Amino acid sequence: MSGKSRIPELADIPFTGAKSITEYSQAGRRICRDLAIEFDMGAEEVYQALVATARGNPLLFGVDIRMRARRVSKRLKRASEHQAAAGAELVAFWAQFRKEFADVLNPPKQPKQPFDFKDE
Repeated sequence: MSGKSRIPELADIPFTGAKSITEYSQAGRRICRDLAIEFDMGAEEVYQALVATARGNPLLFGVDIRMRARRVSKRLKRASEHQAAAGAELVAFWAQFRKEFADVLNPPKQPKQPFDFKDE
């Protein structure tokens, strides 16, 4: 894969530790959230543009155009929902990492000096 086809906000984060995993999941979530909002707004805009400019059967008073425009904009709405779900999966990715590697991230603390019960 060439460098131009990747998302630089994510590609530039090297996986070197727990901090980079957190940074990667947060950056990915931000991108997904922004895409979800953009696709949602785009769906409304494309619906309005199609209804305003297209001319359908005059006997149907534009009902056919509204239905067709709704089917087209529904695809962007669905893409918006999928992006929101992808953002949620990135949060789950981070939580799963924390769960699976909790013992490595937060090792159990050893007592400073063991207590000696034997009296010598």
